[in-house]
Amino acid sequence: MREEAFLTRVEKPGRYLGGEVNAVVKDHAACRLSIALAFPDVYEVGMSHLGLQILYGILNAEPGVVAERCYAPWPDLEGELVRRALPLVTLESRTPLHAFDLVGFSLQYELSYTNVLAMLDLGGIPLRAAARGEDHPLVIAGGPCAFNPLPMSPFIDAFVIGEGEAVIGEIARALMAAKSRGERRASRLARLAEIEGVYCPALHTHGEIIRKRTVPDLNAWHGPVCPVVPLVKTIHDRLVLEIARGCTRGCRFCQAGMLWRPVRERDPDILLQMSDRMLAATGHEELSLLSLSAGDYPHIEALLGLLMDRHYARRVALALPSLRVETLTPRLMEVIRRVRKTSFTLAPEAGTQRLRDRINKGNTEADLMATAGNVFDAGWRSLKLYFMIGLPGEGETDLDGIVDLAHKTLPRGKAPGQVAVSLSTFVPKPHTPFQWERQIDLAETEARQAYFRRRLRHPRLTVRWHDGRMSLLEGLLSRGDERMGDLLERAYALGCRFDGWGDRFRFDLWEAALDGLGVDREAALAARPPAAALPWDRIATGVSADFLREEAARALDGRLTEDCRTGPCHRCGVCDHETIRIVPAGPPPETAAPSQPGTPAPSRPPVYRRYRLRFVKEGRARFLSHLELAAILIRAIRLAGLDFRYSEGFHPHPRLSFAVATSVGMESREEYADIELIDPGLDPERLRDAINRRLPAGIAVTDAAPIDPATPSLADAIGGFRYEITLPDDLDETDGRAIPERVSAFLAADTCPFVREGKGKTQTRDIRPYVADLKWAPEARRLTASVRFDARGAVRPSELLIHVLKLPEATAREARIVKTAVLGKEGGRESARPAQDLC
Repeated sequence: MREEAFLTRVEKPGRYLGGEVNAVVKDHAACRLSIALAFPDVYEVGMSHLGLQILYGILNAEPGVVAERCYAPWPDLEGELVRRALPLVTLESRTPLHAFDLVGFSLQYELSYTNVLAMLDLGGIPLRAAARGEDHPLVIAGGPCAFNPLPMSPFIDAFVIGEGEAVIGEIARALMAAKSRGERRASRLARLAEIEGVYCPALHTHGEIIRKRTVPDLNAWHGPVCPVVPLVKTIHDRLVLEIARGCTRGCRFCQAGMLWRPVRERDPDILLQMSDRMLAATGHEELSLLSLSAGDYPHIEALLGLLMDRHYARRVALALPSLRVETLTPRLMEVIRRVRKTSFTLAPEAGTQRLRDRINKGNTEADLMATAGNVFDAGWRSLKLYFMIGLPGEGETDLDGIVDLAHKTLPRGKAPGQVAVSLSTFVPKPHTPFQWERQIDLAETEARQAYFRRRLRHPRLTVRWHDGRMSLLEGLLSRGDERMGDLLERAYALGCRFDGWGDRFRFDLWEAALDGLGVDREAALAARPPAAALPWDRIATGVSADFLREEAARALDGRLTEDCRTGPCHRCGVCDHETIRIVPAGPPPETAAPSQPGTPAPSRPPVYRRYRLRFVKEGRARFLSHLELAAILIRAIRLAGLDFRYSEGFHPHPRLSFAVATSVGMESREEYADIELIDPGLDPERLRDAINRRLPAGIAVTDAAPIDPATPSLADAIGGFRYEITLPDDLDETDGRAIPERVSAFLAADTCPFVREGKGKTQTRDIRPYVADLKWAPEARRLTASVRFDARGAVRPSELLIHVLKLPEATAREARIVKTAVLGKEGGRESARPAQDLC
């Protein structure tokens, strides 16, 4: 059975369709190297990850290389694949993972490790690297978790240590050379082992030090300029513009701050150019400025102003996801207020100044109070505060301090506002000054959470915390060695998947795996002597162990370490001060012209035009939901350089309307949507073609007709629909023989009541008045139906199959349903006439 036949059975089929705008499809036979970029989480998470988009663009720009994407299937699809013995495939060409030359995983979070094993297994690749033969691809992995590769080393052939842009081209060229010479798998792996920054567990067996690869200057890299545009709403449904990489604030708990040193900032003029190209290539309505601390970017206020001036006319919003308390100047807050009005997030991390100094956080209670007051005074209604529990040296006074800070930040008097406190358990990560520290156990975590549940009680205070059981596993896996591979394999075999998702997390299965292997949790979480060998010692981030020990000693004394961007060099070891060094951003341009031509001058009121689009939704696009389809149309219209008219109010929306929502899984040869645009000055054919060039596979506009403002709405113009329903090949013979009689009986009946359930409501409806015509063609196993549409809706094709033909729901789900025509109204009544003149 083909994959399409059961996509209606899964929760979000749009995750698995491919065919997105800017996706690259190449002929495998014409390419010398094939690479599957595998992200061990769902599509919505993976498509929000900038690193994968960067590597996808770099690899597909290489002549002779094809790179495709694959994301972890949700358990419902995994079950269907296993049940039907079908492999996990990539989105672009539906090629199984085992058929690629190289499969590369992005390791962003320890609790995604079981998903890596699931994807290997479903992709037809042996879990253990030692079990793979000549016909299997090489499996590599990179990302922050690769800086302690040992827990995953039984399953991964090679790890990329550092920034992928710096090394992925070398890897591709080495493998193409090996393939051209007909080299065996072992020789190809040996080539990878010779590349700086690549660790091969099977070959690097003599204590070799693997040094991190670093991009010296971000200004030399402008990608991705044409990121793939997702079909479904993602976790971060916006463009990401990386303004800087690295952080030298020196927070002693922060792994990212140690791994991605030194700070390298992009020049503002390059960022403006990138924003132009990326928005022009995607049609996104929001642009997020990415950095470990966006407020530290030296020209952040000027950059935000330039970007808003440049893109405001097209209603592109800006987002700043990472801001420090002490970087929030009143002017910056005013700029942010123009682009974000919902909630504001601050991260004090600790409740007392003593503990903040110990972790080198660098902000004060006065900073926090002043900023919180400014936040509420400026009009925000919600403030989020992030804290960690279990930090080294934490005592009861520090816990009390969190409670006191939370209450102090509440707006005074009757001023509106809410404060949300979020608590996470400290995990001592590798390559940080706290890597030798103890992690509190689960009982201690739960005791602290109970304390805050008692103390943080106020109508305008809420408190949430990260699941301590997840933090326990994160600690075990992040600081473990090769023996953690056995734990992962056992947990995977027991059924663990998506362990970072609260509704999928099965701690009972993890406990069974831990107990079955005799893992000593207390010993694994215990403090480690500063002179002890650590599993990740052979991985060199550039930051020396001596510097980390010195920082750990300074933490005990509560001494702060100044940011080396504004103070002296602390000789952490990461810079050679020639190639690898701090790269500050150049000055911003004095002015920046708007990037989008054609926006009406403010003195001229815009002229609006209303259009009625007729379009088709065919092939795999039929699995898109109505909301996904609407978002795709909006982006395509924006991509075409067309400007919507927006609704009024606090949250304006593009003027786009449909008559009805077409069900997921239904193909349609005739759909309609009304749009209102600022007059584009295009004839209908050119308007249609401009939109079509920006639509994903399976969706195409067939007509774009201007209509008078007084034209009735689609809901008033449509009288019904015509469907062709083809039943599956394995239709039960008894049902097949009974269908003609059931159709005849229905047509002869006056009523056919049924119960419709949905959205918490139960309604009794009568199908019969809504069906104008019903015909059965047994040779083709095809039902043709004409149904009426009125203010109460219409009968659904699936309801005809279940309540008229008396077919099982499973058969109805697998039927191929095609809306072949929309029927118009005559004299206020439905007509059998196709509604071609709606356009």
